[in-house]
Amino acid sequence: MRKSTIGAFLVQLTFLSLFCSGAFAEENSSVYTKIDLNNDCSIIHADDFGATFACPGYRGYPVMVAEGDLRMFVSYGLNSLNERAAEQTLSPFNTIGETLEWRLANRTKGLTPIATILRYFTEDGMGDKQQFLIVTKVEQGATCQVARINASKYKDANQIARDLADSLAETFDCANEPINWGE
Repeated sequence: MRKSTIGAFLVQLTFLSLFCSGAFAEENSSVYTKIDLNNDCSIIHADDFGATFACPGYRGYPVMVAEGDLRMFVSYGLNSLNERAAEQTLSPFNTIGETLEWRLANRTKGLTPIATILRYFTEDGMGDKQQFLIVTKVEQGATCQVARINASKYKDANQIARDLADSLAETFDCANEPINWGE
């Protein structure tokens, strides 16, 4: 009987050490917000070539959406117009979906946005239409696209996008790393 008591104690001790080391810490999670340019966003600039909108995101986190030359640009944060993401889009003509997925890391001070996932709809002008999920790193001074997943090609594109957001966003170097094409 003594061996079973020692064995049970060792199992409990192992479980406790794993728990305390963070092995059972919560994984990243998702929340969703809407981008409604007509009702929830304010125009901050408009001319003959397009417009720039300020929209509310997760817990009021600023979202900047710009349209120019039939392409959409999306950036995040208080300085969103000066982030690299404000200059990044897909080459074909495109629009964005209305649902924005925020990937949140569980930090000691609460859930912190580390990335977003947004669906882009493209058309090349010749009738070829596709959908892409764009993963964007969200960090003041380092907000940029980190991955693009062809959602028309992969059935599990949403999970691929989440996995790439979780594995790349926090350490991605916006100035030096190329965008991952999720392949």
